[in-house]
Amino acid sequence: QVQLVESGGGLVQAGGSLRLSCTASLSIFSFNAMGWYRQAPGKQRELVVTITSIGNTNYADSVKGRFAISRDNAKNTVYLQMNSLKSEDTAVYYCNAQRVSLKTIHFWGQGTQVTVSS
Repeated sequence: QVQLVESGGGLVQAGGSLRLSCTASLSIFSFNAMGWYRQAPGKQRELVVTITSIGNTNYADSVKGRFAISRDNAKNTVYLQMNSLKSEDTAVYYCNAQRVSLKTIHFWGQGTQVTVSS
């Protein structure tokens, strides 16, 4: 059974930084891609960033230049470094892993709250 465990959320002032971690119960190379999504109150879940098994990344325009995804293969962990945080970054952040075969299967973490105060 795939488990994704997030940590690192919290309360930060605008302009500050946070780093989120997501540790998988399997090798991250078990997945075609991993990444982060977020969901703000009253809004749909949206893509923040993904990274494929070969290292290709896809960032949402709203976070380009401020957020960075990285991974530690030996620790089965993916990180999201968030800098220059804005109030509009406030959301629950979810770790995501994908397996692609005949269809794409998504796995999700439990979510971690990020609150940016202005």
